[in-house]
Amino acid sequence: MLENRSGVFFIAGLFFFALAFVSQAVVPILMYRDQPELTAEQLVNPNVRFQFEDLAKRFPEPFKVAFGEVPANPGPEREEWLNKQAAEALRVGRKAYTGEACWHCHSQFVRPVSNEDRRFGPVSEAWEYQNELQRPVMFGTRRVGPDLSREGGRRSNDWHAAHLFQPNALIAGSPMPSYQWYFEESPDKPNKKGLSLILYLQWLGSWLESYPYYEDYKPSPLMLPEAKSAAPAAPAAGEGE
Repeated sequence: MLENRSGVFFIAGLFFFALAFVSQAVVPILMYRDQPELTAEQLVNPNVRFQFEDLAKRFPEPFKVAFGEVPANPGPEREEWLNKQAAEALRVGRKAYTGEACWHCHSQFVRPVSNEDRRFGPVSEAWEYQNELQRPVMFGTRRVGPDLSREGGRRSNDWHAAHLFQPNALIAGSPMPSYQWYFEESPDKPNKKGLSLILYLQWLGSWLESYPYYEDYKPSPLMLPEAKSAAPAAPAAGEGE
């Protein structure tokens, strides 16, 4: 077999296939086999809770129909209820995301190439995918739309509702289809799946310390009082002519 070129290529192909399998499958399994897989309940962090409670404030009636009445009195009972309902919403939202095949057009993996971290946020790390909501992982294969692994906190829940209901109303020429079956005839009336999908999107990247503002923010000097006081006065009419 090694006496001709095709035989050499065949053996080389088998070798590189085995090498790729070991390096890309076996080694990661051995590296992360002792790392626990987090449940949806464990993924309810303060950022997710903020977004969940914000949904209750922005869409009170739809939220009540979908999840029930939020306990009024602060305390352990209220905290337990919110955490439980938020975890369930994350599961429902993930099912909606996968059911609509959103991963066909949106990836959830920021690669360490082409300055992707400057566009989408910090490069993705393996531990981020060791949880219930990443089974299966949503790496995606292409990007018709932007990567969503750092989407959480970038936009309001109102924006997501309007965008899901009618994408072209916010982004002219958007190829994204309308998901009006997640609403009761208008964008301010999302149903349980709609509310849950919004929460799932707000969950993406919620584990980062930089959530929700992972991009560098530089305030305009014109907005600073000291900048205004230091600015030269505008010339009066006729001066300098």
